[in-house]
Amino acid sequence: MKIKSITLHVISMPLKKPFVTHLQTVDKREGIIVEVEDDDGLRGLGEGVAFSTPWYTEETVKTSYHILKDVLIPLVNSKPFQHSVEIGKRFEAVRGNAMAKAALEMAVWDLYARQQQTPLWKLIGGVREDILAGAVVGADNAQMMVKQTEELVNEGYQRIKLKISPGADVEIVKELRRHFPALSLLADANSAYSLEDKAHLQALDEYDLEMIEQPLGIDDLVEHSLLQKEITTPICLDESIITPHDMKSAIHLGSCGVVNIKLGRVGGYLSALEIYRLCQEHHIKVWCGGMIEFGVSRAHNLALSTLEGFSIPGDISSSSKYWEEDIITSPIVVENGVVKRLDGAGIGVELNRKRLNSVTMMKETFSSD
Repeated sequence: MKIKSITLHVISMPLKKPFVTHLQTVDKREGIIVEVEDDDGLRGLGEGVAFSTPWYTEETVKTSYHILKDVLIPLVNSKPFQHSVEIGKRFEAVRGNAMAKAALEMAVWDLYARQQQTPLWKLIGGVREDILAGAVVGADNAQMMVKQTEELVNEGYQRIKLKISPGADVEIVKELRRHFPALSLLADANSAYSLEDKAHLQALDEYDLEMIEQPLGIDDLVEHSLLQKEITTPICLDESIITPHDMKSAIHLGSCGVVNIKLGRVGGYLSALEIYRLCQEHHIKVWCGGMIEFGVSRAHNLALSTLEGFSIPGDISSSSKYWEEDIITSPIVVENGVVKRLDGAGIGVELNRKRLNSVTMMKETFSSD
């Protein structure tokens, strides 16, 4: 593969409504769109999904930009390569910074697939034509969560994830279950609890949650294994799983029954596909989580979710859930609880240049020469 140039667009767009967790309220989303261009003018697209502040992981938009500009782009341009998988291996020389790595690696995978004139989902072994769609509700009271959930169910979403934290958990879950007795519900705690809250978390067992996501520390595997033995609701790990080694450790300890695979969190396709393989071998369920993304990352999530094992609806909501206008020409649309896979070359979407330019705060291009 011959790379001619790499362009970074730092963008910012307001959300249609604030997204609330106990850690942060997000009312506008900054991110980085990565374009990798070859000598023939083909362009692969990636997206940096770090937030403006380090509330989800330690990475931010600014730190990702620095790592991309000063470390990863020079590494890509340091020597030739034949296949996109080589870039993920090359990035293993850099510690941490998974979201920056994923942004550039995703773009290279997309470019490689476009060069092969084939959909990216086919290159990674995907088979699913219909991608099951779930959505996230985040609000500061039960009434608002019920209202948001009702709107999403009416739009056809098959699974709803609600954000919980101490003092905003059991009663909210109880109220949602009362209104939606048959709906697939899962609770995302974003590490709001400790083992001392065991009895409190056990109280959620009676509400038939599909899972509780990341109840304990973001870097913990041991205490999650202890908690899983004490509750019947399956634990889903998110922030605790960054590398395939983390996944092997979680399997050994029995820390979870489900894993949320996010391309940005795990550093891109090379790591995500290995984590997926380990989960399949050990009968651990997987699904694809969301990061309040723009259309580029959302399209990559669709490609990943075509893999056979992604049987749980993911956080792949319509572009219109968050944005008045997305940055891609064909917005992602959920119909009757599913999204059709994108069969165009690469990730199957193109940038809406007018919209992208209107939300771009900074742009920089790096030549491979």
